[in-house]
Amino acid sequence: MKNIRNFCIIAHIDHGKSTIADRLLEYTNTISKRELQAQVLDDMDLERERGITIKSHAIQMEYELEGEKYVLNLIDTPGHVDFSYEVSRSIAACEGALLIVDAAQGIQAQTISNLYLALEHDLEIIPVLNKIDLPSAMPEEVKDQIVDLVGCKREEIISASAKEGTGVYDILRTIIKKIPCPKGDPAAPLQALIFDSVYNTFRGIVAYFRVMNGEISAGEKVKFVATGKEYIAEEVGILKLDKVPCRSVKTGDVGYIISGIKDASEVKVGDTITHIENPCREAIQGFEDVKPMVFAGIYPVDTEDYEDLRTSMEKLRLNDAALVFEPESSAALGFGFRCGFLGMLHMEIIQERLEREFNMTVITTVPNVSYRAYNTKGEELVINNPSDMPDPSRLSHIEEPFIKAQIITKAEYTGPVMTLCIQKRGIIRNQSYLTTDRVELTFEMPLAEIVFDFYDRLKTISKGYASFDYHPTDYRQSDLVKLDIRLNNEPVDALSALIHKDHAYNFGRKICEKLKELLPRQQFEIIIQAAIGAKIIARETVKALRKDVTAKCYGGDISRKRKLLEKQKEGKKRMRQVGSVEIPQQAFLAVLKLNE
Repeated sequence: MKNIRNFCIIAHIDHGKSTIADRLLEYTNTISKRELQAQVLDDMDLERERGITIKSHAIQMEYELEGEKYVLNLIDTPGHVDFSYEVSRSIAACEGALLIVDAAQGIQAQTISNLYLALEHDLEIIPVLNKIDLPSAMPEEVKDQIVDLVGCKREEIISASAKEGTGVYDILRTIIKKIPCPKGDPAAPLQALIFDSVYNTFRGIVAYFRVMNGEISAGEKVKFVATGKEYIAEEVGILKLDKVPCRSVKTGDVGYIISGIKDASEVKVGDTITHIENPCREAIQGFEDVKPMVFAGIYPVDTEDYEDLRTSMEKLRLNDAALVFEPESSAALGFGFRCGFLGMLHMEIIQERLEREFNMTVITTVPNVSYRAYNTKGEELVINNPSDMPDPSRLSHIEEPFIKAQIITKAEYTGPVMTLCIQKRGIIRNQSYLTTDRVELTFEMPLAEIVFDFYDRLKTISKGYASFDYHPTDYRQSDLVKLDIRLNNEPVDALSALIHKDHAYNFGRKICEKLKELLPRQQFEIIIQAAIGAKIIARETVKALRKDVTAKCYGGDISRKRKLLEKQKEGKKRMRQVGSVEIPQQAFLAVLKLNE
């Protein structure tokens, strides 16, 4: 055990985490020159294109220092705020962390929040200054920021360039010297933490775990504590670039287990594995069910593809247990699914994977969060969809989820960032200068305000310099109303939204104006209305296409023309009663981009 080191990498998006992982694998000869490619651990095309890590990975390296052989387990983590629970479980499986900071960009919001997670778990932090070869690098200034944040000495910071390979041997040496070896009792009952799982078409679900106490051998009967399910460990092994089966995985090591599990919901990240005969006394602390934060409807463009969409979603869920969905139907869009996501990035990724991996073209409705509504009897209702809202006369009050948001930006953009947050009903709680020109702002704001277009607008007003991180805090009572959009008095449920009373009028007016541009003209007049309950707050009219029926009357009595016009009027009236309004797909997407 004394020669095992378990560590993870903490960094903001695009600070060079995957590249440093590549260099470590290359310098420890874990992968051959032939297998080497950029972002080795990111195996999805999407991850490579966007340059982000979506699924966390683990890999074992071997390195010799001063005549002794060491086993290094790198547990890679996703960097984005949406996946913070997965990050916390990966951190719990380690004893140390590399804190990577970009020498050109400095410290960003997600670096700080993931660093706090690591410090809570008492991890040994190794600061690394990456990308020192860039012309725009500011190594001295960024070193000051790291010293202020971590409280380390300047000489402890390792200067590196993952691209050129500078400083990689220093990083390896420091990992072995500074990160403590795993603590645990090999003789105690088995206790192992699941930090990730992947789906294999032939073998079922493969769970990745770290053994805290005891050891696990192939063929033993094991139990997953949180779900209470029992399995036989058909195969256990360690994780190199491919899985390497072995007889047993011992205390302090990281490995995988295959036991023919078919359903992803049975393997939960953060769960504890133990033996059935000799179980551990208590599970590893910190397990929680992943809760979706953002909800949206996903519908097939063609209603006939509904069953294909269901199959695709079920296959996706095998890979991504955080995706929750249930069938729902809408008058405007037909049959589809109500899906829960961890955040906006997660939603985008699921949508893109449906299109790429399963060739499904889908329509996504306006994303919203889940609210708690209390009726006059005091009963609590959870509302994931505006159409579930009870009648206003039976409604006592509504509570909405609030978050604590940390924004780090250059000092010159403080004004516009504050204005944006206050527009979004944010309350400023703290403002502190990390350095002379970098400021950290802490806000409390409703989650519903950030799921829409907050991130894009924040990047726009700060010219891409602001970084943003959040975590949910609690539910608070808010003055929310349900805004309905009606076409010729028929409500379109897919366009309805729950919105704060102060913003409802502007939002309703904007939707009506946008729909007026997008709806094709019909032979009859279309009336577009935004309504709160029975009260109409905005209205637009799409004029009817009118055929000139009097063209053939060239003179004679006016009553001949009037007769033709009356006949046309009757026809229009009848048409309006039977004619239905087709809503183009752009109309649903336009609602998402109202503020642009």
